[in-house]
Amino acid sequence: MLQPKRTKFRKVHKGRNRGLAIGTDVSFGTYGLKAVGRGRLTARQIEAARRAMTRAVKRQGKIWIRVFPDKPITEKPLEVRMGKGKGNVEYWVALIQPGKVLYEMDGVPEEVAREAFQLAAAKTAYQNHLCN
Repeated sequence: MLQPKRTKFRKVHKGRNRGLAIGTDVSFGTYGLKAVGRGRLTARQIEAARRAMTRAVKRQGKIWIRVFPDKPITEKPLEVRMGKGKGNVEYWVALIQPGKVLYEMDGVPEEVAREAFQLAAAKTAYQNHLCN
């Protein structure tokens, strides 16, 4: 799964997911999956979508992943009282704003790309659509 090799700080503030997206144009492939909603995409979701798309295109063409999970999310263990510091890093997420291109694809027909992107979109918690 994707995660940074090293970071300046182990844990970060929660923050807010506001603002406009960077990377709103399809720049590598012919087709892209663009986020319409706003949310978080975990490293597991990114990998699950990549596997689903790879299977759908039968390992033809090329797939680009345009998002990278660079924000650590911490959790405290079950049945632990509040306080005593921040929890341990459990997983990594990428913050997604509307208009962000998540994945790109090239070298396959449009119908195959549409089907693959539908499988990938099912792995996310917000709406997406196909763009050229």
